[in-house]
Amino acid sequence: MSTRECCASKSGPRRSAGHILAALRRRARNQRGLSLLEVIIALAVMGVVTIAIFQLYITQHKNYMTQDDISVIQQNARSSIDEIARNVRMAGHEIPAGLEAIAAANTDPDTITVIYNASGCDTYLSDAMPQPSAELKCATDVSCFSEDQWVYIYEPDSGGGEWFEITEVQIGSRHIQHNTMTLSKCYGKDAIMVGLEMVKFFIDNTTDPDHPNLMVQRPGQTPQVFAEDIIDLQFRYRMKNGMIIDQPTLVDNIREVMIAVTGRSSAPDYESEGQDHYRSRTFSSAVYLRNI
Repeated sequence: MSTRECCASKSGPRRSAGHILAALRRRARNQRGLSLLEVIIALAVMGVVTIAIFQLYITQHKNYMTQDDISVIQQNARSSIDEIARNVRMAGHEIPAGLEAIAAANTDPDTITVIYNASGCDTYLSDAMPQPSAELKCATDVSCFSEDQWVYIYEPDSGGGEWFEITEVQIGSRHIQHNTMTLSKCYGKDAIMVGLEMVKFFIDNTTDPDHPNLMVQRPGQTPQVFAEDIIDLQFRYRMKNGMIIDQPTLVDNIREVMIAVTGRSSAPDYESEGQDHYRSRTFSSAVYLRNI
């Protein structure tokens, strides 16, 4: 082997190693890490995006809660006015003479009591009562009456009558007991006993002032909550001469009852308008009295 060939064979590997080291240095320079400034900028952009996403979520959540709150208010108020209108529409239906179909009180919130015959259940006495506490002997079937039912007894000729609670119905013998209360007098033969509905609507804003409720009360029963968070109940009456008044003096002259019910949210929203920060909705209806 010549001297030139020997030198070429010895320098070849050294040049290859040098090229490899140079390539590694260039690759290292191309794969350098992020600077501190780049990291700060990336974190800032990420924070802005995150805040925007949370603000959008909070806004959407508030809108959902607001709409849900308004839906509950509307549902309570609408069901209240529908129930009141249904009962007022029946006022005076087949009730005895001497009973007023409507008892109104302009107490702000107002109160109304309506009386009507919804069951068509009635009978009359086959024998006079020997004493006010005696059982009632009836001339017709009494299966439509029931225990704990409040009924009205009266004498058609005199026009006087009263309410009492039935304690027992003896269908076979056609006897009706009223053991828990004594009547005010002895009713004679042919006195009529009829099952009537007497329903009173009013607002209870004293038991829990933060959550006033629409109450329903029937004879001998404790008031029951019909709808929650009802803050106002207003009645106005159109008389047969066209006048509109807050409290009628003669019930027989009423031709139309105008009803307004206001529902309120169950909790305050301090971003809403108003001093109390509660949302509220008012619904109105008018009922023509076909039975008076």
